[in-house]
Amino acid sequence: MRIKCEDMLSALGDYVDGELPPELREAFEEHMVDCTPCEVVVDNLKKTITVYRAGEAYELPVEFHQRICGALKKRWKEKFPDAVC
Repeated sequence: MRIKCEDMLSALGDYVDGELPPELREAFEEHMVDCTPCEVVVDNLKKTITVYRAGEAYELPVEFHQRICGALKKRWKEKFPDAVC
């Protein structure tokens, strides 16, 4: 069974949760051998879930935090120009 990247994305949660039937799980793993982008997506999702489940706070670097806050404020002002902040 060959699957496409779109198929991977639509069933990604079930794959990571271990809820796919064995033949589909095997097709996922075969696909990732030849598809680095899908492999990276799955790996990142697994790492994100692991960090989330650990429940540990992660301190963002100051510059990154400032960039994100600035981007969010800018986007807020664009989306809600009449809002009073």
